[in-house]
Amino acid sequence: MEAHAGDRLLMHGRTVGQHDRVAEIIEVLGDGGAPPYRLRFPDGHEHLMSPGPDSVVQHIEAPRDRPPQ
Repeated sequence: MEAHAGDRLLMHGRTVGQHDRVAEIIEVLGDGGAPPYRLRFPDGHEHLMSPGPDSVVQHIEAPRDRPPQ
């Protein structure tokens, strides 16, 4: 798993009735984009996490600079 600051981490619910959770990755603490990650949830809560196999990184594309005209 590889992530960068600004990407999102989607954590699938693990039991019936448990909703998926999404958090913004605000810091990558492992080498080469590897976990652990510092996450910020929509309610402002921050958490340090090494995600399991039920998690997916949603990469956010960096804005591309326009070529000079």
